[in-house]
Amino acid sequence: MQQLLRGIYLILLLCASLFMGCSQADSKESASADAGSFKSYWYSGNAEITRYELQQARYGEMRKGDAVLIFVTEDFLADKQVKYEFGDNDNAVPILKMNSTRKFYTGIYPYSMMTSVFTPTSGEPTLKVATSSQEWCGHTFLQLNNRDDKIAVELRSYFQAESDQNFKIDTALLEDELWTKIRINPESLPTGDFEIIPGSTFARLRHTKLKGEKASASLKTTTDKDFSENEIRVYELEYKELERKLSIKFEKEFPYQILGWEETYKSGFGANAKLMTTKAIKTHSLKTNYWSKNKLSDSHLRDELGIIY
Repeated sequence: MQQLLRGIYLILLLCASLFMGCSQADSKESASADAGSFKSYWYSGNAEITRYELQQARYGEMRKGDAVLIFVTEDFLADKQVKYEFGDNDNAVPILKMNSTRKFYTGIYPYSMMTSVFTPTSGEPTLKVATSSQEWCGHTFLQLNNRDDKIAVELRSYFQAESDQNFKIDTALLEDELWTKIRINPESLPTGDFEIIPGSTFARLRHTKLKGEKASASLKTTTDKDFSENEIRVYELEYKELERKLSIKFEKEFPYQILGWEETYKSGFGANAKLMTTKAIKTHSLKTNYWSKNKLSDSHLRDELGIIY
């Protein structure tokens, strides 16, 4: 009897060992496949360009416009915090760059806004964010550099109340890096209560000084026919004191393409300010090495992207 039990035990032990071995192999294969997918998609020599139909809240009214997100990988000098182009590359790190643009009109005059985000593909904190805003009253430039456990902020503004500023704030998650985090690994998105530095585009439109703000966030799977016929994932961020909510919609599966977003906050100033929702919905997308598409004969690509403004 003891020999029979011992035999059964050995058989069970062997089965368990085989099962564990298969599970580990599957896990390694899965991880390798994910890394392979990331490499083949993002290091193909092309950028991903996506156009969104924009409904932008400004001065208490809704404005039609274009939003475009451009994602591309490149090498970035971590010390100088600029794109690596030549010379010593010891401090070069691979990053996923996002260029985000918005164009819309307010009455007679146009707005043109752009934010650039530089996030290491390793998942480490974003190194740099730069935002510029141009309209007929004047223009502003805002830059954030993540260095020495602080974020150095540089502001150059046409407006007297802002003028030229250089200051530092405590390191915290940047709202601007949520977009690149989604594309690299959406599971790295923080949930629950935490401190975050609001988006630089929001700061420019509201003329607010950047600092850490208390917020809460959730990540869920749902359906929203405005953005997709399929199930999507939604990252919802709510600021506790700013009366502001941000909801980013993206695909469930890699490459986690951004399907659109909604942003609710007070638009307008003084007694005329009211809660309104900016909304952007994906309409067109393509992958191309746009930096070489600079001939008149390449203009058809704008039509393929549905760019209007």
